[in-house]
Amino acid sequence: MKQILYIFLVALIPDFCAGQNAVLPLWEGAIPNQQPSNEVEVRDSTDIVFISNVIKPDIALFLPSKKLATGQAVIICPGGGYRVVAHDWEGTDVAKWLNGKGIAALVLKYRLPVSKNNIVPHRSPLLDAQRAIRLTRFHANEWNIDADKIGIMGFSAGGHLASTAGTHFDCGDSTAADPVEKMSCRPDFMILIYPVITLTQTSSRMRSKTSLIGDHPDDTLVAAFSNELHVTNDAPPAFLVHCGDDEVVPVENSLLFYRALLSQGIPAELHLYPTGGHGFSLAVNHPNLENWTECCIDWLRNLPQP
Repeated sequence: MKQILYIFLVALIPDFCAGQNAVLPLWEGAIPNQQPSNEVEVRDSTDIVFISNVIKPDIALFLPSKKLATGQAVIICPGGGYRVVAHDWEGTDVAKWLNGKGIAALVLKYRLPVSKNNIVPHRSPLLDAQRAIRLTRFHANEWNIDADKIGIMGFSAGGHLASTAGTHFDCGDSTAADPVEKMSCRPDFMILIYPVITLTQTSSRMRSKTSLIGDHPDDTLVAAFSNELHVTNDAPPAFLVHCGDDEVVPVENSLLFYRALLSQGIPAELHLYPTGGHGFSLAVNHPNLENWTECCIDWLRNLPQP
């Protein structure tokens, strides 16, 4: 597989940073649901590295030392309203934190529905998230990961993508020519931080909604991506964090999903903070919020064994 070669070419990768092992393309050859366009990828590196116009989706691989490794892996979906990807703030920074706890991390640079290179705009982010899960499972032994301990994590709109992957999954295509596509894309757990969950009028973040499904979507499409409506009894367990004063993504999003999980008997842990707003990532220098990371690690350590 071509992906394996990237492990040995990290010195040639311009995005290489401390702790990062490799950057791997999600797809070999033709990328599904993609058409030619004149767009080029843009990186706006001010206080946060925002990436837009993602043409070639990939995963940045961060592996802990073998002695420290727990076997767990987390695929991270940064937020950005489905218009940009906050690649370091809600991506690589989070990966380094997880590595310090012995957890492998993969930062997903996913295609954005607002780009002209999509054929059906709302399909691309989910295709990329599902592929990232399959790819991680395919390489599990090579990367010292337990194939039954692969979860997905998302922030804000990335939380919507992560919860979509956690409610819209399959067992893989056993007839596929590509061995990666034979892998299941069901995540074993979800970590959702101030996530968009529903696209209903009362509780949705309108920017994420319009970016994903347009200004005037039909009711069928709204329902298809309102993830509280798609929780079944085989959904993975979830850890959620939200603030009551979040004016960007109302706290009702997490409450809806939490209730839906409980209704199906799915283990879920919800941490609500009275203040903190939106977009705090690891909450460094936010004394009233920063313990969410410790709570998350405790939750991961106590997940039922597969």
